[in-house]
Amino acid sequence: MSKHGRILVAMSGGIDSSVAAVMLHEQGYEVVGMTMKTWDYASSGGTKKETGCCSLDSINDARNIAVELGFPHYILDIREEFGDYVINHFTGEYLEGRTPNPCVMCNTHIKWDALLRRADKLDCEFIATGHYANIREENSRFVISKGVDTWKDQSYVLWGVSQESLSRTKLPLGHLTKNTIREMAKERGFMDLVNKSESYEICFVPDNDYRGFLKRRVEGLEDQVRGGNFVDTSGKVLGKHEGYPFYTIGQRKGLGIALGYPAFVTEIRKETNEVVLGRDKDLERDGMWVGQLNLSKYASIPDTLETITKVRYKDQGTPAKIIQEGEKIRVDFHQPVSGIAPGQAAVFYEGDDVVGGGWISRSFKQDATSGIYAAEMR
Repeated sequence: MSKHGRILVAMSGGIDSSVAAVMLHEQGYEVVGMTMKTWDYASSGGTKKETGCCSLDSINDARNIAVELGFPHYILDIREEFGDYVINHFTGEYLEGRTPNPCVMCNTHIKWDALLRRADKLDCEFIATGHYANIREENSRFVISKGVDTWKDQSYVLWGVSQESLSRTKLPLGHLTKNTIREMAKERGFMDLVNKSESYEICFVPDNDYRGFLKRRVEGLEDQVRGGNFVDTSGKVLGKHEGYPFYTIGQRKGLGIALGYPAFVTEIRKETNEVVLGRDKDLERDGMWVGQLNLSKYASIPDTLETITKVRYKDQGTPAKIIQEGEKIRVDFHQPVSGIAPGQAAVFYEGDDVVGGGWISRSFKQDATSGIYAAEMR
């Protein structure tokens, strides 16, 4: 009999999830390993060697850890549900002029649900992953908080995991640093893991060419969107572009136009196929609307709440007041924020705790004198 019960561990083949499985095994859990096949790399049209969590090498690396430690390992093929949800959403968001975050979508709607369904079939009480974050129970809520390694903290990508899923989730790496994880792997002789390079690419766009992916995914897309106008913030036409889906808010490189000064994409207008270019200061907004909420620390937001709000994964966060209005949250930043992109996730923190998060629908500039929203952007 195991000391702590049976637990299903998501194993990508990388060092983090492998050490998480080792730790739980050593702590006395009855570990069952599972590697999820989310994407067939050959079908993506990429030109580089297959890498990352969906590759055959990664699956074999995860299996080898399981064999060495003597616990079962399974491969879970979720390519169909992954494609139906994550990839279709990824493509659809770009076609709507927004910038998607597939990793959050995958965690929220695919990986956790898929793991829990298989955990039930395998009589596993808990699931575990190698994310750098923490979970605790407080006031009958399961609260996500930052991992102690501030550089590796992944609480931002977990805001969408439901309370029910969090109640059955273990995150053994949350109180450890990456350097500690590497040392633990070395001590146990897993040098292949220590020397393995980490991939930061989107798993189904492994050459980082999302434009090429969209062109292969949507037949005739180039012909449909080619020839729109670059315009400045006053509406003056500056030149022609390749099509609004091929640009993102804050983009500076690869615009294919020279204006004599550093130009950035400040707005994308799907309806008119216009891409607005401006200077870096034109990217600044001090408010936004966030929808499709999932709350972690509280069941509902108090009248107003002071938070640190992040608008992208590596964002340090900005002080802001958040106000829930129905099914949306209005965020009033206390200082301007650059490059707020509709389609990205916004995550609200109270100290190290995740209050909740949602998807950015639009940003705006506040008019301090009238109290109305000026220069509202989609």
